[in-house]
Amino acid sequence: MADTHISVSAFARYRRGLVAAALAALVLTGCGGEARGGGTQAEPDKRAGSLTSSAQPGPEQAAFAAMLSTFGKKCPEPGRVDPRPTAGKQTGSEATASLAPGETPPAEPIEPGPLTGPAAELSDRDLCTSGHHEQRVVEALQEVADPTPVKVRKTLNSLGYIDEHIHGLQQDGTTTRFHLDLRESGGRLCVAGLAAGEESDASACVAPATGPFTVKTEE
Repeated sequence: MADTHISVSAFARYRRGLVAAALAALVLTGCGGEARGGGTQAEPDKRAGSLTSSAQPGPEQAAFAAMLSTFGKKCPEPGRVDPRPTAGKQTGSEATASLAPGETPPAEPIEPGPLTGPAAELSDRDLCTSGHHEQRVVEALQEVADPTPVKVRKTLNSLGYIDEHIHGLQQDGTTTRFHLDLRESGGRLCVAGLAAGEESDASACVAPATGPFTVKTEE
């Protein structure tokens, strides 16, 4: 009986040792799993941080926004639209002022047509800021000889217009056409440009208030 008791006791101690070893292994495995899990979790956090930083405006975007704001401060508040002239009769001094020097006033009142195109659809702020952009763009492009798309983009970049807002650069013979997306504060302003040396030109156009940039064409 003593031998049997000793054998049973030894077996019990052996079994307890196996259980303890198994528990230790599980603990170590769990710690290792947590460490690996922590490493895996850090990657999404890091990627999320990168996405957040990329969503924030960089130096070029910030400078572009500041330029738009500078011009905007010289113009009416966003969304303001003064009454546009509509078809009607001009009489007296209005009719006389519209005549060229030496021209005889007509016997009947002059009836001007309503405004069309960008002037009829853009806000006063957009129309005002467009003038600032048009002037500086034309003056810069007049100095560009052989205005290829590459040269035109470089010139526009030097004025602060970033690539994300330059669209449709297309060479047409010896000239290059393009559009600038200048929408801000719910506005719809864009500028259509023609780089043609001394004959360079720029004029306001109408873009959607939101969404991808497109240019509204005349119907």
